[in-house]
Amino acid sequence: MKPSLLSRYGVFLACCLVTLATLPLAMQWHAWWPVPVLCGALVVLGIVDLVQRDYAVRRNYPVVGNLRYVFQALRPELRQYLFEADTDQLPFSHVQRGLVYERARQRNDAKPFGTLRDVYANTYEYIGHSMETAPVAAPDDFRLTIGNAQCAHPYEASLFNISAMSFGALSANAIRALNKGARLGGFAHDTGEGGISPYHREHGGDLIWELGSGYFGCRTPQGEFDPQRFAEQASDAQIKMIEIKLSQGAKPGHGGLLPADKITPEIAKTREIPMGQDCLSPASHPAFSTPLELLDFIARLRELSGGKPVGFKLCLGQPWQFMAIIKAMLETGIVPDFIVVDGSEGGTGAAPVEFSDHLGTPLREGLLFVHNTLVGAGLREQVSLGASGKIISAFDIARVLAMGADWVNAARGFMFALGCIQSQSCHTNRCPTGVATQDPLRQKALVVGDKAEQVHHFHHNTLHALAEMVAAAGLTRPWQITPDHLVHRVSENEVKLFSHLHPFLEPGELLRDPDQRPFYGRIWRMAQAHSFAPLTLADAPGGSAVA
Repeated sequence: MKPSLLSRYGVFLACCLVTLATLPLAMQWHAWWPVPVLCGALVVLGIVDLVQRDYAVRRNYPVVGNLRYVFQALRPELRQYLFEADTDQLPFSHVQRGLVYERARQRNDAKPFGTLRDVYANTYEYIGHSMETAPVAAPDDFRLTIGNAQCAHPYEASLFNISAMSFGALSANAIRALNKGARLGGFAHDTGEGGISPYHREHGGDLIWELGSGYFGCRTPQGEFDPQRFAEQASDAQIKMIEIKLSQGAKPGHGGLLPADKITPEIAKTREIPMGQDCLSPASHPAFSTPLELLDFIARLRELSGGKPVGFKLCLGQPWQFMAIIKAMLETGIVPDFIVVDGSEGGTGAAPVEFSDHLGTPLREGLLFVHNTLVGAGLREQVSLGASGKIISAFDIARVLAMGADWVNAARGFMFALGCIQSQSCHTNRCPTGVATQDPLRQKALVVGDKAEQVHHFHHNTLHALAEMVAAAGLTRPWQITPDHLVHRVSENEVKLFSHLHPFLEPGELLRDPDQRPFYGRIWRMAQAHSFAPLTLADAPGGSAVA
């Protein structure tokens, strides 16, 4: 036999020979039976490998070729538990996950023997401490008012809240635990675009109702927005704010299709959709198609909800489109109560790889652009600004506050607090911890009362760590953190303050003299309140656009 054939079929032939050789022995001495039974099973597997047509490796390497698929299936677990470095962020490092677990379980999260980070790496960042520290503030007092003069019922929100995660993506027990934890800690729980389920209401925690393009919970049978149904839902005292989802960081500009065979009676009731039909969430909203129409929709939702705060969430895409919304605010006088900026590093249950990897603006750049545009247009004081996208620690919160945010949301951080182990099986319905599954047996493993306490503890202990960091910087409130307090290493022998590294506009600057900032000024001229399309596009890098 040729060596190449022996390497391909040697194991299969060996199994055949051992089976034939040991079968007579097993018939005489029963202790031998496990050998021919095991080898015989491998022979059957090899025959199946040879006749199947789906996998060329198995046909060319019967029996042994199956090891490829075994190791492929085990690779995430082997990497996570045996080969992953403590600081490898894929997408969250062992250190980040461990920090959440310790804080959620009220354990000591102190770190001995120094940092694991390379403080001379180009990405290293830190806060400058003060020679005169301040008293540590009470973290429960870190609250802000969301709602401008156009809002009748402003909301006193926590600095740190649960980001949008829908029932359907998460299990019923996960939703129960998140909402009960939010009630215990006095912070808000975003429903996600999947509607308000009975599990969101069970424990009475504050809700931010997210309206996606499917308008779940307030839609007509044709999938259009139903104002009467919206008003009925929004009147519930548990709902504190209304958030229009324009886009999300993990898959901006991508709609969704929930196949009919995945729609359970519970999901159908929550989303108010029929059983037996595919459910489509369009990539864009049917209720509006221009910046002016978006502002009219915001004003309409504010009226229908009885004056509750209304805003929108987006992952920044084409910058002139956001500036077009700002120009529509100036033209109509309608100003949303809040804007949440979602970074492209955000997560989701499932998204096309190209969307997750290469579409949308990361949080830092998106947040800075939105903040600067609001400041430059003279509207920043009227709009509260939230930020979401891979926020885990107190330093993550401090960093986005320095970039212009007023509050932060976190999704995966609170999933870790529920017990998520980053198995990355959210889309398979086989989540090992019962967090992201609709399997009734799997989600029973998630004990609501215990996990709700962990959600509460993670929130409280993270804000306590933030209070200590703020005090070390000589400040008394997190909102006193400025770009002058944070430092970013740009090379091995050079660091820069955030205030020197990033541009920050002055109030009203875009209205007075947009040419002072060439990039912002050029995009400002491209934007128009009547359309999301630019007035003109630059033909080459560095080219100009004329209004």
